[in-house]
Amino acid sequence: MQKRENFGSRIGFLLVSAGCAVGLGNVWKFPYICGQYGGAAFVLIYLVFLLIMGLPILASEFAVGRASRKSVAGAYEELEPDGTGWHHMKWLNMAGNYLLMMFYTMVAGWMMYYAWRMASGELTALDSDGVLEAFNGMLASAGTMTGWMIAAVVISFAVCAKGLQNGIEKVTKVMMSILILLMIVLAVHSLVLDGAVEGVKFYFIPDFELVKQNGIGNVIFAAMTHAFFTLSVGIGAMEIFGSYLKRERTIAGESMRIICIDTFVALTAGLIIIPACFAYGVEPGAGPSLLFITLPNVFNHMAGGRIWGTCFFVFMSFAALSTVIAVFENLLAFYIDAKGWKRKKAVLFNLVLILALSMPAVLGFNVLSGIQLMGEGSTIMDVEDFLVSYNLLPLGSMVFVLFCAKKNGWGYDNFLKEVNEGEGSKFPVALAGYMRYVLPLVIVVVYLKGYYDLFSPMGTKVLIAWMTIAVLFLLFIFGIVTGKKGKKS
Repeated sequence: MQKRENFGSRIGFLLVSAGCAVGLGNVWKFPYICGQYGGAAFVLIYLVFLLIMGLPILASEFAVGRASRKSVAGAYEELEPDGTGWHHMKWLNMAGNYLLMMFYTMVAGWMMYYAWRMASGELTALDSDGVLEAFNGMLASAGTMTGWMIAAVVISFAVCAKGLQNGIEKVTKVMMSILILLMIVLAVHSLVLDGAVEGVKFYFIPDFELVKQNGIGNVIFAAMTHAFFTLSVGIGAMEIFGSYLKRERTIAGESMRIICIDTFVALTAGLIIIPACFAYGVEPGAGPSLLFITLPNVFNHMAGGRIWGTCFFVFMSFAALSTVIAVFENLLAFYIDAKGWKRKKAVLFNLVLILALSMPAVLGFNVLSGIQLMGEGSTIMDVEDFLVSYNLLPLGSMVFVLFCAKKNGWGYDNFLKEVNEGEGSKFPVALAGYMRYVLPLVIVVVYLKGYYDLFSPMGTKVLIAWMTIAVLFLLFIFGIVTGKKGKKS
């Protein structure tokens, strides 16, 4: 058996794990929904849900990893009681990792391409129509998107090929340090723009009228949903780094620090984007239009906008690549643990596989744009994102929590012993009932509400059909984790 590496330093673990958690959703979604749902009022609710939802789920993944010293390929087998079927969940975990990378590698390529476009001055002379045309031109060019996707995949696997300490930890520490520095510089620059103060007010002063307009229930659910998805939990992408973690510090304390870094990035992203949008009289939007259309227009009106725009997309590239590298490591560890492969063999195999699997998302915007499985105007990427975000992330998170809390799983006493070993903050002993019943129920609500929000606009019949599928999938998962028998595979 190959000797398992450990992180070389505590800061390495924190920054690598935070790099996995810090994704593009933090940057383009959080500022938008924060402003939409009442600014500071939303932030406060969001922080509460990060504490009561994000922390237990993140701690569960890390605890399973550190206790088993294996990836999800063997973690459940190592810790589950004999005769139970928890180990079958590893296949859903790995499906989630592959599905996420099938479109996330493409989006990482977009960020790198736009960093180059800003640096080269390609976008600086364009008016708003020209910026829109440049974005649409990128989507229409299968060759351009394929080339930059390949660049993102090759760079990320090259880092992973060097191993944990010499590759992932060393490179991610540099990337995350530069990312945080760039964010602070960009935020300070946005704050000193003329008119930026209105954006700060919009972002940080509670607007209870907006809360009332949107409905307190909708605001609470939006905060709860974003708090759930922001940490990249549910598919074992965090569990793998727990398996490399030493025992000097408590998992509860380290999880809190990672949540703080993730939240800092999300809040700072808002300080970059929203004041700049207000300063130049544009509405902060969500999704690709904000990053690739609205913000390039903003940078084009700024003094030194080419420099600021380049810095922004370099920071975005690092945010994307840090996640890709982290998930790639989980994929590699699966083959190293389950099949005994050498790291080099696992890298070469997955390099070819990921390149092939990423092509449908790339071609879905051009050659295969006629395939619209999620309705008119949808893409193949939307299907992949739906499978990951609306299914595998919430259900995978629920399984990790139940595994750590239920008696037919690893068990709460074992979880508590693992999560509180070392120096630092301790996980509360009295939360057994919360972990067994309340938190899984909340996750089920998030899961079903996601389906409702996505499919209710398509009509009652479509909604009923998809909600039925959601419930059947949920029952299938419960059948696996509550079963008394299960042949290990």
